[in-house]
Amino acid sequence: MSAQAPAGTPPHRLEADLLLVLTTLIAAAGWIFSKEALTGMPPLIFIGLRFAIAGLVLALFSLPQLRALDRRGLRNSLLVGALFAGGMVLWILGLSHSSHLGEASFISSMGIVMVPVFARLFFGDRPPASTWFALPLALAGFACLSLDGGFEVELGQWFFLGAALVFALMFNVNSHIVRNVPVRALSVVQMLAVGVLVLPPALLIETWPQAWSAPVLGWLLASALLATTLRFLLQLHGQSLTTPSHAALIMMLEPVWTALAAAWWFAETMSTLQLAGCGLIFLALVVSRWAWIRGLFGGRG
Repeated sequence: MSAQAPAGTPPHRLEADLLLVLTTLIAAAGWIFSKEALTGMPPLIFIGLRFAIAGLVLALFSLPQLRALDRRGLRNSLLVGALFAGGMVLWILGLSHSSHLGEASFISSMGIVMVPVFARLFFGDRPPASTWFALPLALAGFACLSLDGGFEVELGQWFFLGAALVFALMFNVNSHIVRNVPVRALSVVQMLAVGVLVLPPALLIETWPQAWSAPVLGWLLASALLATTLRFLLQLHGQSLTTPSHAALIMMLEPVWTALAAAWWFAETMSTLQLAGCGLIFLALVVSRWAWIRGLFGGRG
């Protein structure tokens, strides 16, 4: 028997589900694309180029929204873009130091759990009770991943955790400050901000590759055009066809697909403790969205 859809569910649910699942698959593939690109490019130059290219391409699809962006909207979008740039720098540094993509993807997903905590700290919001159950589960999962190496947190793990915290803060700033900014215009500004803020210092501290091999260039373009621009366009359309809570639940699949993709592409394996850590973090994601899950399956919260 199929579950009864919650009241107020928009039409086109199947199309939305398929688009959002495809989005999570492309996002997972993006981890592979980026990791492969880093074999021939310095991390900061790569991330700056990736988002500069993606932002310029996305701008071509967003000209009406960009024209509607006023000065205040631009200023607030640049603030969010600066946070996004900081988060992506931490993320790519984590990826460059990481030896296990599956583990890294679950650490990065901890930002979802931290969103309501930051909302409480910085904006005075009252997070749901499920937040306080999810947070210790996520921390326990991170501890398990650290214990796998003898209770020594790897540098890449710290970078991914830092990125998760910055993205949690960015989500809150995004929700409270740029509510009236067209989403495509905001995304273009965010992407271009990464290129503008990251590329100049990257060129000062990193060495531009003397030769660009075809595979590395291909991975860069795949990261920019598929894992960034196309992913965003599909995600935006999918989210427009369903409720935000339903979309968020499907997006939780990204670390699962990433772990499976890394196991297939890089032949990664996980120890029992790593599996336990990833399982606890995923459980924390489910708990943090428990009210939405109950609503999805006809429960009352």
